[in-house]
Amino acid sequence: MAVGVFELFSVGIGPSSSHTVGPMRAGAVFARELRERGILGEVASLRVDLYGSLAATGRGHGTFTAVLLGLEGFEPEEILPEQVEERLASIADTGRLELAGSRELEYGVEDMVLHPLTVLPRHTNGMRFQVADDGGSPLHEATFFSVGGGFIVREGEEEAAQKELEESKQELPFPFHTAAELMGRCASKGLSISEIMLVNEKASRSEEEIRAGLLHIWEVMEACVESSLKREGLLPGGLKVRRRAPDWHERLLKEDKDRDPMYWQEWVNLIALAVNEENASGGRVVTAPTNGAAGIIPAVLYYALNYAPGMKDATQEDRDDAVVRFLLAAGAVGVLYKEQASISGAEVGCQGEVGSASSMAAAGLAEVMGGTPAQVENAAEIAMEHNLGLTCDPIGGLVQVPCIERNAIAAAKAINAAKMALWGDGSHRVSLDEVIVTMRETGRDMSSKYKETAMGGLAVNVVEC
Repeated sequence: MAVGVFELFSVGIGPSSSHTVGPMRAGAVFARELRERGILGEVASLRVDLYGSLAATGRGHGTFTAVLLGLEGFEPEEILPEQVEERLASIADTGRLELAGSRELEYGVEDMVLHPLTVLPRHTNGMRFQVADDGGSPLHEATFFSVGGGFIVREGEEEAAQKELEESKQELPFPFHTAAELMGRCASKGLSISEIMLVNEKASRSEEEIRAGLLHIWEVMEACVESSLKREGLLPGGLKVRRRAPDWHERLLKEDKDRDPMYWQEWVNLIALAVNEENASGGRVVTAPTNGAAGIIPAVLYYALNYAPGMKDATQEDRDDAVVRFLLAAGAVGVLYKEQASISGAEVGCQGEVGSASSMAAAGLAEVMGGTPAQVENAAEIAMEHNLGLTCDPIGGLVQVPCIERNAIAAAKAINAAKMALWGDGSHRVSLDEVIVTMRETGRDMSSKYKETAMGGLAVNVVEC
């Protein structure tokens, strides 16, 4: 189906959309197929092979445990943090996995076969599942690729999936594949970017469902911040990274009792840090469009609701409208990155995650601040132009350093990009399409050391402990 706003913004668990959410989703698909084929009762053994980046940084990214949870039948949108802890503790204690929730097998993390230096042709995030009967005869196998943002693609179905995508896009009232096409739709119909996206979303949902769904996404983002502010101490994983959000929040409440605009950046930093500290803790977050970049859009949307002109004294209905328009506009730009380039750090580096999120956030902010379609497109272009070449080199394979601070920096970039675009008339020398193509080509040329393998950059130049 065509990529839409609810594919780009989905609820899952941390710390990574491509390394946690995607693998869990793939495992759940495989488990469901065993049940639907009626062969679950015959399964006597299980083999899981992880390739490339999933194997290289999977331990720090929660890939191995996510696969186990998926094979038990859990879906990332539905599982709760307490269920994660309960099931993983049980598997670790007993050494037994409940395949598809009912077939008990002796299996654990240590049984997975890792191939960190082997990259399958389709994508660096590859995984293969195989089951056999008690005689060793194969019963079922499948290979999946986690291509960023929690999206998965099955081996052998890439062309069919692409064909289905193109066909489903043509069924939309206002299909677009490039920013130029999107701008053309806006001009010919006299609609804003968020309005174009809304009309397309209405092809599969009612306007009431769209509005309620987007407001729910914002509620989960807010709940993520609230949960993070209650946690204290060090982040898990062994890097001994201290949580800063609770202390920063306490200090801001003392220093900025009246929400002085002077403190806008401190609040934006706080929201971004809080979301990504929660993500690093394996908490419940919204992929926006990935987990590694999950703090940028909530932080910029917070800015929009609290510091954009006219929003401070706005009614709740007006604030809700702003949330919906922001996420629709951001989603429209996200579609362009997903379909023309990539949002996977393992494929194009962090420019595909933090860069695309910053670009989407800039577009959303420019939209709710009254920008024309050309100004919104310009805001998105500026934000990505100044994230080009951003590497993905997490220390210890953990989504902590430099990921958490990087979200705060990118949120500020997005706000500045929107402001710069709004001070112009929408005309600009470099188009969003040109920047997206440049990002894709830069990612293709980038050394694999800097694409979520923990083999270069900060990952090797900073001592872990």
